[in-house]
Amino acid sequence: MGGRRTSPCPSSEPVAYAAAVNRSAILQFLVRFTRLQIGLFVFSFSIALMLEAHIGLDPWSSFHDGVTKHSSMSFGRISQVTGLGLIVVSALFLNVRPGLGTIFNMIVIGPWIDLLRVQPWLPVAPGGIEGTFQMVGGMLLMGMATGLYIGANFGAGPRDGFILGLTDRFKKSLRVTRVAVELTVLSSAWLLGGALGWGTLIFALGMGPIMQTSLRWMRVQPPLRKTTPTD
Repeated sequence: MGGRRTSPCPSSEPVAYAAAVNRSAILQFLVRFTRLQIGLFVFSFSIALMLEAHIGLDPWSSFHDGVTKHSSMSFGRISQVTGLGLIVVSALFLNVRPGLGTIFNMIVIGPWIDLLRVQPWLPVAPGGIEGTFQMVGGMLLMGMATGLYIGANFGAGPRDGFILGLTDRFKKSLRVTRVAVELTVLSSAWLLGGALGWGTLIFALGMGPIMQTSLRWMRVQPPLRKTTPTD
């Protein structure tokens, strides 16, 4: 009689498969996390460029700029505090759960802006045509950065999460809610003496199409909820 033929341990294949799946999941997480951080850095750089264009700012940046005129805090720190406040309000009253991207957006963008603005290589425009070109360049970079960090699928930023939460709560369209919020922020910025000007209009007219084109080009789906009205 021949000896009994041995077979490999039946539990070894599932264990090896689980290990491979874990390695793949870790690698995917690291790739997404790196994409998130690159996106947030480029986003910060775009804001720094627009700040130094000196032709006016978007509503949120103008609000932060206005608050700095009545506070000892820097632009970046005001951005952090505002982001934290919006995260708390969204979580407590609008049932918006912050993602990892939401938290890192609040933590890193402000310090990056402050650091970039003191670099000697950052272009500083005197306004006018030169400032307009710098503003548009910053907007293009912001569109690309938004596609990068939203495409990492770690959640929307504090301001976008707040707007999405209001959209769901009041059952209005995203467009109507965003306009209402940004008009409120813009009014507050004006009262605080924030930087408003030609660049504010350029941002209002151009940022939406730039962001939409960037998300489509990068094949990124905006983080909209299923219950959000579309018109």
